[in-house]
Amino acid sequence: MKRTIPKPLGALLTLLMLALLIFARAQVSRGFDVPASNFSFFWLAGRMLLDGQDPYKESQYLAGHDANKMDWRPNNIFPYPLPLALLCIPLGFFSMQTAYFIWQAFTLVMVALAVHLLLQHWQTNEHRTLFLPTFFFLLFFGPLYLSTHAGTIGILTVIFILAAILLFEKDQSFWAGAALALTMLKPPQGITILLLSGVWLLARRDWKAMAGVAAGGLGIFIVGLLQDPHWVQKFLGAGDAVLARTQGIHSNVWAFAYLACKGSAPCSTLLGGILSLIPLGGASLLLWKNQAKWSAWEALNLIIPIGFVSTIYLWTYDQLPYIIPIVWVMGTLVRKRRGVLLAFGFLILLDLVSIFALVQLTFTGKDLWSLGSTLLVSGMIIGLLFHQQAQRSHVDL
Repeated sequence: MKRTIPKPLGALLTLLMLALLIFARAQVSRGFDVPASNFSFFWLAGRMLLDGQDPYKESQYLAGHDANKMDWRPNNIFPYPLPLALLCIPLGFFSMQTAYFIWQAFTLVMVALAVHLLLQHWQTNEHRTLFLPTFFFLLFFGPLYLSTHAGTIGILTVIFILAAILLFEKDQSFWAGAALALTMLKPPQGITILLLSGVWLLARRDWKAMAGVAAGGLGIFIVGLLQDPHWVQKFLGAGDAVLARTQGIHSNVWAFAYLACKGSAPCSTLLGGILSLIPLGGASLLLWKNQAKWSAWEALNLIIPIGFVSTIYLWTYDQLPYIIPIVWVMGTLVRKRRGVLLAFGFLILLDLVSIFALVQLTFTGKDLWSLGSTLLVSGMIIGLLFHQQAQRSHVDL
């Protein structure tokens, strides 16, 4: 007689194992120099708002570096959209070190929650058993490792896109669009995500979702105006400075165009634009033609990696939203013969590719090799979408 673990006990054991994995991962970053990390910028912005200061005021921002012994100061003001600083306020209630570990735990918990919610899509025991092993192997996925280690905010984009998918599934198109608009809190990422999402929404004539995107974008703009009437100009100035010192080192078409032209203009700009239009145009065509066949999750699976490789500025840790298409690939492969082996073979290969890219980033200071993760994820997505579509057509015949 087959014995099964009672559901309450199974849930408790799962939570204990999850807590153990998160605790073990947090120990990896013990002794990390937090004031010299990206996390310090978010913490400082939140602390400054609590103290009634303005992270877009250069004198106050640099004084905050001095007061908190932040010797690494590549930016003269907070280098992100000013409304994002409001989301950083909870971090400011704690010391920088404590806030760093809280943010690490929050990121990992949100990744686990995302994996759990997405796997529930299939509602089978086979897919539920994927949860812990999938989360375990994702801990070795380069973008997640770097996101937690450096304390970056990529998890917010994951949350916004996940919320949009769940809201689309519940026919809450307006709020789904508003959730997608929040990806603009990281503009280089949000621009291409919204551009490709706009093509898909226009093809579906989903006016409610498009209105939600417009409302969400307007909300971000107005919130920023209430904080600082000149916040857009200041942000663009800070963004130009960041881009000027990091050209040719990212894993997108613009960086490869810059290297191919040896940094000369207008060659790099023209070539970058052309190379960017190729994946954007191809993805737009696929989204338009398959708007009635693909769900919101399937469409966003394609949008996320294509948006990354086509935009002008993003780092490895900004590939964290790849976990959304990764879970879809895992769940889709498991349904096939020998699917478990295929699924974890894919995830292990992805881990190895991303770890290799991190090693190259460490030794060369260039993020070019992260293109491998994008090619692997987008290739699997496109292949499985068309294979799935072919199977449906065969069944219909």
